[in-house]
Amino acid sequence: MVKDECKTLLNALNKVSACYRHLVTCAGGTSDSQNLREELKKTRRKAQVLAVANKNKLTTILKDKSISKDDRAEFERLWVLFSTCMEVLEIDMRRALELGQEFSLSAPTKRLIQTGVVGGTSAVAARAMNIQNMKYEEGNNIDTADLNDLEQEINEVGEMIYEMDMKVNVLQWTVEAKQGPGSELKSTVTAGASSLAVVSTSGAGNEKLCDTNTVFAGTMFSAVLIIAIVLTVCIVKFA
Repeated sequence: MVKDECKTLLNALNKVSACYRHLVTCAGGTSDSQNLREELKKTRRKAQVLAVANKNKLTTILKDKSISKDDRAEFERLWVLFSTCMEVLEIDMRRALELGQEFSLSAPTKRLIQTGVVGGTSAVAARAMNIQNMKYEEGNNIDTADLNDLEQEINEVGEMIYEMDMKVNVLQWTVEAKQGPGSELKSTVTAGASSLAVVSTSGAGNEKLCDTNTVFAGTMFSAVLIIAIVLTVCIVKFA
């Protein structure tokens, strides 16, 4: 079904874009490396391929005058989600360009930021690419060469967003959400009921422990206060 195909493509784009954002947060930090820069390149290009597929699919459908009113409303909602995803991707690509320029790996002029993030990012990139392991090009200095490609790709994404606005006239503020705010989180409530019960039980135990600690602290404070008063009286009496 066409609607399911569009949703599948959009979900894939959202997934890859989210992974790309996660990788961008590591650029310029202590976990930055040549491997990370290559993961960024492969992930953003995967996102661009999915973006083109989404654009072509949704543009063709929304230009079709024969689709029903309900179907058009649904596809317009998907179009708004797609447009928002593209705007976020462009912002993250610009951030990656700025960080790449500020924190060059081939000719470092600044120390990497101690962000507290440790470990590799290959697992995140592999999930975005739907592969088991990332393969890196040996001996390729991707740091400098990729910045020019990234700048060009940012312009291409900007042109795509402009072309989308020109080809399909969907006013975002006229599209109504199908679900209420936070409704996507409600599906996890039932699945996490047992976990919540455990947390509640633990919370009750912690409350009892806090009460005991409070009583103990009050008793110690009172004892210290009494001793201080007795010492003060003795000093005054024998002075």
